[in-house]
This record gives sequence, structure tokens and C-alpha cells, in this order.
Amino acid sequence: MLKYSFRFAEEVLNSKLSLKQEIEETLTSEIDLSSLSRPKFNKILEEKFEKKGWQSQPPVFDEPNDPSAKMDFLKERIGMEVGFGHASFIGIDLLKFQVASYSGLDKIDVGVYVVTTKHFQNEMIAEYQQNWKGSLSFEKVVKYLPHFKSAIQLPIYVIGIDL
Repeated sequence: MLKYSFRFAEEVLNSKLSLKQEIEETLTSEIDLSSLSRPKFNKILEEKFEKKGWQSQPPVFDEPNDPSAKMDFLKERIGMEVGFGHASFIGIDLLKFQVASYSGLDKIDVGVYVVTTKHFQNEMIAEYQQNWKGSLSFEKVVKYLPHFKSAIQLPIYVIGIDL
């Protein structure tokens, strides 16, 4: 597992160390890779995090006319997005974090962005013939996130799942 701390996200998460450990342990727990498609991996993580008391698919907005944007998980002011989709979703995912932390909504103090590494994706394609092409990678997030520093004000902890 690779990690990247944007705007001191790791230090913020360390103030809730048991939750940080819960996230990391959940992401590194035993999973059968042989049939691990992107949708299946999302479903597995949803089940694991819900069992640990994480709210699944909480709305970003609270207004009656909201656009139905949702984060993947929320617990104790930590928002989490699982970015196994196409790389073009990076902006949408990051914007959800920013909006959820905005003073009007004030739902999260830190975002956790879970993605896979290029190595993981290449191994899933080569070893198990799973379609991970075009997926957002840890390397891409780490490359792009600093360029969003004027738009993304909250701390974001990026976790890259690797083999």
C-alpha cells in the first residue's frame, strides 16, 4: 500500500489514529484477486466498511433540490472516495471532498482517496484478465493533486492499493 499526504492529511488522520488504522487494515485484508473486477472490488469494500459502521453513499448536499452527489463512505468527519473508475473522474471526486468540507456543509475534515497503483492494474490485467485499463491510478493522483492546490483546500490522504 502506497500513501500520499496532501495538505497534512496524514497528521489530521493521526488525530483519529484508530480510524486511520481501521481504513488501512480494511484495505489490506484478504481478498481473492482471481475474480476481482472493479465493480466487485467496490462491492467488497462497501460490505467491509459498512460492517465497521461507515455510512455508505452519504449525500454531499442536504438541500431538497440537491444534485444527488454522493461520497462513497463517511465516518466521524472522514469522507472517503474509492476511485476505481476511469481516470477522468479525478476532478469530480476531488470536488466532492471540497464541497463536503465547505463551511456551509461542514461534513468532513479530511478526505481519503482510495485508488490502485499502475502495478496493481497491470497485474490484474496480465495475471487475471480483469479489465483495469483506463482506471485512475495512485501515480496519476499524486501527479495531479498538487496542481489543484488553489481549488482543493482540505487535506486529502491518498491510498494506493498494490500487490
